[in-house]
Amino acid sequence: MASPQKTSEQGFFQGASHSQGSFIMAQITIRFLAIAFTVAAIPVMITAEEPISLFGMAVSPSYKQSSAMKFLLGANATVCAFTVLSLLFVWSLRRSGSKHINYFLLHLHDMVMTLLLMSGCSAATAVGYLSQYGQPETSWSPICDIVKKFCHQILISTVLSYLAFFCYLALDILSVHKFLSRETE
Repeated sequence: MASPQKTSEQGFFQGASHSQGSFIMAQITIRFLAIAFTVAAIPVMITAEEPISLFGMAVSPSYKQSSAMKFLLGANATVCAFTVLSLLFVWSLRRSGSKHINYFLLHLHDMVMTLLLMSGCSAATAVGYLSQYGQPETSWSPICDIVKKFCHQILISTVLSYLAFFCYLALDILSVHKFLSRETE
């Protein structure tokens, strides 16, 4: 009768130990989630427009009018592309003899992507807050009363980006755990 260890070594993760196979499966799953969230956030941001008439002039707010929203869009696109590339790297880690430096490089990649998402989400959140509530001290009026659909789409895109950020935060924790567990071996 085959032991659980032997069974996990067959098929998809051939040559990987049980813990190694679980690590790779978790990495792949979370990376696919990050891809899904960033891919979903991009078109929501791009299609966020709501033409209105203000004082007889046609105005159409768009993400293009905010450097923070353009930055979040660029961050999502960059993270999505690099996450797809990182899947190839993770796939190469399935061999049980992977070098220690490979886990460090994976962690470094994950940290950079986490920071990029964090900065994009933070910038978009600040602009979104001002759009929703204004800032009376500087006479900035809230605009979300006027362009509710636009603000709602920007909010959805930002929330999806935060979900991608949390995926990368989980990847960071997973990478550190793997890195430290190899230290004790």
